[in-house]
Amino acid sequence: MKDKRPDPRRLSSEQKDALIRDLQRQVAAGQSELRLLRRRLGQAPQQSPSAAAPDRTASERAPSDRTLFDKLAAAAPRPSTAPPAGVAVKLGRHLGLWRSPVVMGVVGVVLAAFAIDGGIGIWQDQALRRYKQARLLLEHQALTSLYVELKRIVQEADGKSYRMTLAMQNIDAAAPLYVMLNAVGIYVQSGLVWQQVPSNPVDGAGRGVVKLVDGYTYDVTFTPEVANWAELIPGYMHVRIQTDMLISRQAQPGNDIVERRTPFYVYLKPHGANDADIKSRSKMSGTPPVFIPMPPH
Repeated sequence: MKDKRPDPRRLSSEQKDALIRDLQRQVAAGQSELRLLRRRLGQAPQQSPSAAAPDRTASERAPSDRTLFDKLAAAAPRPSTAPPAGVAVKLGRHLGLWRSPVVMGVVGVVLAAFAIDGGIGIWQDQALRRYKQARLLLEHQALTSLYVELKRIVQEADGKSYRMTLAMQNIDAAAPLYVMLNAVGIYVQSGLVWQQVPSNPVDGAGRGVVKLVDGYTYDVTFTPEVANWAELIPGYMHVRIQTDMLISRQAQPGNDIVERRTPFYVYLKPHGANDADIKSRSKMSGTPPVFIPMPPH
């Protein structure tokens, strides 16, 4: 008779589980029938002498039953620790991308761009630091090496104008200064405000660029026709003289230019003033001068 038992090797996991459950039901059903027959025949294991035979039979059959259960247990599917073939996870499975020449080229270009940008930033910082240091040095030299002085003011023969002489001196003659002179501003105080009056350099000497090695002087004329001028000292006008100039160490400067503004404050005697009245009012001895210099304020 042909063996109709299925081959466990050809069964799927679900079929093997179903086979094991079916065998378990058959074994449980056989044991139940055996106990039922024993009760009917009155062959309880503790009362019947012939109980030893069934026991022996059971003990003899136990190894075969255990062998069957062992085989079934061995054939039962066990959970696998390996990942499914369709969901394989490999550590570093994308590392092959970094071996691509294109990717390595792009990474190299990006790193080079960062390096160039960082180098440019460092160069710009150093250039800006050098520029600031050079500018501070030039500003210091423009204030300390360049000396500007108001030497004199005299009345013109027209009876209304004045001529003043300004002098510049480069204290450090070994390093020439290039000075661009602008128009000199003349202001007369009237009440609480300053009113500007016309002024002009004599022979154009007070304008343009001057290479200052040692000293340089130039004259400026002005006409202070202002009504109700402030009289801080009896008989004198309060006048502000302001010189604006650009200074550089180069004949063709770039960014190395600094500005210097130098104000002078004087008391100026008007044309036709009564010297005796001024002397009596200000308790002044001698002839009242045309101008009286005073400190900046």
